[in-house]
Amino acid sequence: MDPRRVYSALVFFPLFYLLVRFLPPVAFSIFVASGILLAQYEYYRLHFPHRFSPPVGLGLLSGLLITIGFAVPGLLPEPATITFIVMAILLSHVLSGRDLKTGLLDTAVVVFGAFYVAWLLGHLILIDRLANGPLLIFFLFLVTWANDTAAYYVGTLLGRHPLAPVISPKKTWEGAIGGLLGSVAAAFACRAWFLASLSMSETFWLGLLLGLAAPLGDLCESALKRGAGVKDSGRIIPGHGGILDRVDSLIFTTPVLYYGLLAMRPF
Repeated sequence: MDPRRVYSALVFFPLFYLLVRFLPPVAFSIFVASGILLAQYEYYRLHFPHRFSPPVGLGLLSGLLITIGFAVPGLLPEPATITFIVMAILLSHVLSGRDLKTGLLDTAVVVFGAFYVAWLLGHLILIDRLANGPLLIFFLFLVTWANDTAAYYVGTLLGRHPLAPVISPKKTWEGAIGGLLGSVAAAFACRAWFLASLSMSETFWLGLLLGLAAPLGDLCESALKRGAGVKDSGRIIPGHGGILDRVDSLIFTTPVLYYGLLAMRPF
């Protein structure tokens, strides 16, 4: 394993703990919004050749509005916000004078980026506002990371059968099963450590759901990168690639945890 990954983790974990545990919710919302903007920008760079262009700017603004809608309930009513975001993106292409031959694809990329990154990851803010929200955030990150780590090591040691050879040749079924077991084990470890409010059955099902969702999020981002012909979405984190590379699993596990919690115990 690249030692830079370890150094990055040693810096990130203490800062993340302090942010979630001790700073006010607005600080966490700003942290999430910043991460969303960076990840969304990396996503747009997979398609748009220029570092900054009007479609990218409009997409980032749309993502920011979606995130604000999560952070300040009632400020931007969701149906109205989504409606005007879609209309603005469509009109921007009509009025921009850009090449109409790429219009359909460009517009689809901008719209999809806002919802793929901002809408799905914005649920982090909703989780943080639940009862025991900060502890649930730790649960989410630890269970998701346990999946990635267990899948990597089990796949490296025992992997024989490719999971998705066209998208990600190194991922195996053995690694996926190891990751699933790692998620469930991490969920019970979190319950024993700091989240006793979860029942045994809730812990099992949430660990299982996150263990299934994490590799799917990873594979979806890998498919996007393979389509763009790149290995990493960026290089902002030493040894890890880009922000989007680090949150690809969280993009799926975050809404799964939120709606799983609501289904099990409506708040």
